[in-house]
Amino acid sequence: MKTVRQIDLTLKNEPGALSVVSDLLGENRINIIALYVTTDGDIGKIHFVANDPDKAVNVLKTAGYHIEERDVIACEVPHHPGGLNAVLRLLKDAGINVDYIYPCIGTGEITILIMGMTTIKEALNILDENWMRTIGTELYHM
Repeated sequence: MKTVRQIDLTLKNEPGALSVVSDLLGENRINIIALYVTTDGDIGKIHFVANDPDKAVNVLKTAGYHIEERDVIACEVPHHPGGLNAVLRLLKDAGINVDYIYPCIGTGEITILIMGMTTIKEALNILDENWMRTIGTELYHM
């Protein structure tokens, strides 16, 4: 299946908590490709894709963090007005709900979005049938 691995991490919502994680990953030469952060009161949640997910998981677990992993879709989206809807309309018409979307960092001339949903296999089929470019593990080296 052409997906990438997202790492989910819960932290205290306090100054420096995210910086500590960023430092830890950086010291271990792990690059964050895409990042989505939310807060709710004193809890912060980080959802991210790293260039080396196995190493990122190992480093974070060794440091005592509780992490979860899930497959997500990385999809190239046309970069023009309405480009996002070129993807969303296909999923809507197929009855597939998108739980969340966040962008990749530094992908140059192309726009790549990370999409989380429960029906990954069906979504990949719809996108593929409609010539939308999805990106698998090659995203880790772009």
